[in-house]
Amino acid sequence: MRIIAGTAKGRRLHSPDWPGLRPTSDRLRGTLFDILGARVYGAAVLDGCAGTGAVGIEALSRGAVHVDFVERDARAVALIRRNVDHCQVSDRCTIHQGDLPEALRRDTAPYDLILLDPPYGASDIDAILSAAAPRLAADGLVVLERARRANIGPVSVLESLRQVRAGDSVLEFFGPMAESV
Repeated sequence: MRIIAGTAKGRRLHSPDWPGLRPTSDRLRGTLFDILGARVYGAAVLDGCAGTGAVGIEALSRGAVHVDFVERDARAVALIRRNVDHCQVSDRCTIHQGDLPEALRRDTAPYDLILLDPPYGASDIDAILSAAAPRLAADGLVVLERARRANIGPVSVLESLRQVRAGDSVLEFFGPMAESV
């Protein structure tokens, strides 16, 4: 794993040495950030279920103003710390250990981008999306990485804008629900 573009381009990230953590591939991260484009520059970002921190670090490398990393596993939190230090972006991020829906309920400023990569097969996707919706800026995006075979069903709190299939994964983009006229 490496950072693809921006100020930390080419930096190799430390990988987990335990089973069960599925980092977002360089290729899928490249697809995601090609789609997001200039929207990342100056953005306040949440990297939820952050794993290695690769997605959030990529956002920082491409000009995000701040990233909040949220990860439940203490080993992964330590790995994120190593990676942000290695990429010299620790001054523009905060790392939280804990449950993602709980972290999203904290009273802080809204996010321009909420990037979510819960474990494939996670049963709390609805809870995560419901907690993310009120934290999203008016013109913000939530991006959910999920298994291609997973069907999350209709989401009542966010509007699905686009789905991009890449291998066994899907990137699903959500925005705030359109207001009724």
